[in-house]
Amino acid sequence: MPNVSHLECSVCGAHLEAGKIHNLCSCGSVLLVRYHLDAVRRTWQRESVGAAVPTLWRYAPVLPVRDPAAIISLGEGMTPLIQTKRLAAKIGAKNLWVKDEGLNPTGSFKARGMTCAVSMAVELGIKKIALPSAGNAASAAAAYAAAAGIEAHLFMPADVPQANYIESKALGAHVTLVDGLISDCGRIVAERKDREGWFDMSTLKEPYRVEGKKTMGYEVAEQFGWELPDAIFYPTGGGVGLIGMWKAFDELEQLGWIGSKRPKMIAVQAAGCQPVVRAFERGEARAEFWENASTVAAGLRVPKPLGDALVLDAVRASHGTAVAVDDAEILEAGLELASLEGIFAAPEGAVCVAALRKLLANGFLSPEDRIVLYNTGSGLKYLESYAAKIPTRTV
Repeated sequence: MPNVSHLECSVCGAHLEAGKIHNLCSCGSVLLVRYHLDAVRRTWQRESVGAAVPTLWRYAPVLPVRDPAAIISLGEGMTPLIQTKRLAAKIGAKNLWVKDEGLNPTGSFKARGMTCAVSMAVELGIKKIALPSAGNAASAAAAYAAAAGIEAHLFMPADVPQANYIESKALGAHVTLVDGLISDCGRIVAERKDREGWFDMSTLKEPYRVEGKKTMGYEVAEQFGWELPDAIFYPTGGGVGLIGMWKAFDELEQLGWIGSKRPKMIAVQAAGCQPVVRAFERGEARAEFWENASTVAAGLRVPKPLGDALVLDAVRASHGTAVAVDDAEILEAGLELASLEGIFAAPEGAVCVAALRKLLANGFLSPEDRIVLYNTGSGLKYLESYAAKIPTRTV
């Protein structure tokens, strides 16, 4: 290192200096990290990756941390890619895999973003972070902030899953429950951050969480022998994981590690909060705020994702689609996945199973396609949601 070239605005294309504290571009748009990929290509060979540390930091040459001593890691990444057999046979998909992100620290893929963002906070000298969260991002931020010895100020809807609240408090974070949605929590952070001296680590309002999450794309490529699947189903609340994977595939091609083939990127949302699906179906470039958002999948209750345009661009460029699933289907799919494959998925992951069934039924996907479903969290974080579907009895 350093392999970082600069930060680039995703809309106006402005270049900002790396190694400085940044949130959004001056035009209000998302910043993305760019690398000297030609130089990286000369010094980093994909054959060497297999011998690297078994965490997402095996991809350090394309991650933004310059000082290895700044890295705050809890062993995140390199989650299993599990081939399903019973579920595949039942729904008619012959080559079906689940990437189980529920085995990350704090039980969700949010650990990927936070290891990178908090490590950069350490490197840049940031002492206090703040963010709104539907639950799992708060847990991850609390854990990595604790490991780094910095303050975490977290704002979550009052009806957040209890596991996330208890976990965040146990990890020493300052937690405020808000009577409202994640958008209301975000408004509080924006109003108070300057007065309180907080760095705003909200989704896509800083450049580095997406860098950690893009490693899901590097991993799926590596785990499939550097050949991408035909379709990827991704639960889309903020959509950062999908944005990150799409970025990863572009970087991998520039490195010469994969070709130009891309999976169909399928954004999956809950019927009670589907701003991206609505925008996709209408042919719009941006999503509109979804009023009265409601779903058992807390991480999908994002009424207006900041990265909506980037998500829609990736879905359309990949010839993918966007699908919504209702809450009853989500919970039934979660129990089906658990009972058939032993994977107890968060509702956000279960939504992909229900969406796959729809796209096989309407012919959008073929039974022969190699398909990957991303389960973004552990079902153990959502016991209240599943409890309604599990009868209780005494003996």
